[in-house]
Amino acid sequence: MQQELAALERGADSRQSGTETVELDQTRTGRLSRMDALQGQAMAKATEARALRQMQRIRAALRRIDEGTYGDCVRCEEPIAGGRLQADPATLICINCAEQSEQR
Repeated sequence: MQQELAALERGADSRQSGTETVELDQTRTGRLSRMDALQGQAMAKATEARALRQMQRIRAALRRIDEGTYGDCVRCEEPIAGGRLQADPATLICINCAEQSEQR
């Protein structure tokens, strides 16, 4: 998890460059180029938002490790299956609680 967090933090600068304001000067840039730039900006912002959420999830998992509660479901406090933790080490809830959330 530490390595994934470090990789996400290292990539912050490159992700930020795509979220910069798009220049809308019609005398310098054609309409389609502006539309492409706006679409690229929206995609970069979405990527940055996903990266920030993942960094928050990883930091929370690292805190749970320090507290000794890592691997326990935050809802029912039962142990989370090892396979689920292996698939997503930052998961907060067990499969039963996840299924209950989806049914709501």
